[in-house]
Amino acid sequence: MSGIRRGARLRATAAQIVDAVVSDGRSLDAALRASEDRVAADDRALLRLLCYGVLRHYWRLQFWIEALLDRPLKPGDRVVNALLAVGLYQLNDTRIPDHAVVSQTVEAARSLRRPKLASLINAILRRALRDRIFDTLPSNECALHDHPEWLLDVLKTDWPDDWRDIVAANNARAPMWLRVNPAATSAPEYAEQLAAQEIACELLAAAPQAVRLTEPRPVDNLPGFASGHVSVQDAAAQLAAALLIDGTRGRVLDACAAPGGKSGHLLELGGDRIDLTCVDSDEMRLGTVAANLDRLGFDATLIAADASKPEEWWDGSPFNAILLDAPCSASGVIRRHPDIKLLRRASDVYKGAALQARLLAALWPLLAVDGRLLYVTCSVFAAENDAVVARFLRETGDAREYDLLQNNNIRDLMRSKTCGYQILPGTAGMDGFYYAGLVKVS
Repeated sequence: MSGIRRGARLRATAAQIVDAVVSDGRSLDAALRASEDRVAADDRALLRLLCYGVLRHYWRLQFWIEALLDRPLKPGDRVVNALLAVGLYQLNDTRIPDHAVVSQTVEAARSLRRPKLASLINAILRRALRDRIFDTLPSNECALHDHPEWLLDVLKTDWPDDWRDIVAANNARAPMWLRVNPAATSAPEYAEQLAAQEIACELLAAAPQAVRLTEPRPVDNLPGFASGHVSVQDAAAQLAAALLIDGTRGRVLDACAAPGGKSGHLLELGGDRIDLTCVDSDEMRLGTVAANLDRLGFDATLIAADASKPEEWWDGSPFNAILLDAPCSASGVIRRHPDIKLLRRASDVYKGAALQARLLAALWPLLAVDGRLLYVTCSVFAAENDAVVARFLRETGDAREYDLLQNNNIRDLMRSKTCGYQILPGTAGMDGFYYAGLVKVS
């Protein structure tokens, strides 16, 4: 296959993936999995870069497309709109030579069976360069910040002094964080192993097992990954296990456990002091939990069930600690999943809050007296976080909040809320996470 044809196929595939997200409501991960085999293995990193970049900057790209088109494209040509976005993203945000971008994006129209629109795409991309369209500051706020209006409104309400920083973090590429298994090595020792392979990294005092790579690497290239010495997990997510099981022994429940990152961390820290049960409603994703634990050399009881219906799976024996990593809007991890900005709606936040309240109420009776429940979300919305916990505390007589922040390094990174604490996206390079600790009193 010639270079132009290969590049055209890659760009056509990127446009189809973007269109699947924008027009059909598919998740980016699912669309990529279904389409990656259409391009050569060596091209898949570029394919992901283009898809993530276009969705991250969708509103800005649409602003430019509308400015460049004399009239809108027909509804049946929506994939061409996605292809134009792929082309403009390359011209403005990558180092790919302009002539290669234009020629291969034009050829991609033929790969998409739109040969009659190839000349239009050629004219639009060349006009963008000639008229210096990329110097044009978007005139609407959504395009300026690359977020939908409803999301900007919620961020402004919940974080009036921080919303611009949150938006900027959401639009940045996410770093790659690792979690070192303390039974195998330490973060400083692992950093030395990486340095020996000329892999640069940084450490974070607040998360003693965390290592941040300066540049992402395939996990197969990481020393000790296959043998369970290290896992991929954001540093903010690494706080959960330590905040929950400090000194805890006995039965521990990881509700909503998939994909199993926190499950593995609980066992790394708890060892044979704890007996872990992992529950998740998605049996396929529960298989990912099993694979992660197997790589780390751990065993746990895995149950495919709805955590909000313990009468269907609980054996009646209380848990000494419960981790509730509740399903949410994922508004704190948008930089890792830019399709969230297109797929979520304001109504989803309140539906999520109702589910979170049901999960809390359903799991609380499973907790032993003096036991701890750690409520976690990867959201930055008050409606899913402190509002849920505050209402639960008001309505639950034997629930009290316990102090999470005994480590000053952690305290410096968290924002105190009405109940619990928030890490905002981008803080020390971390994702956005909310934590609230609850203890059952007699």
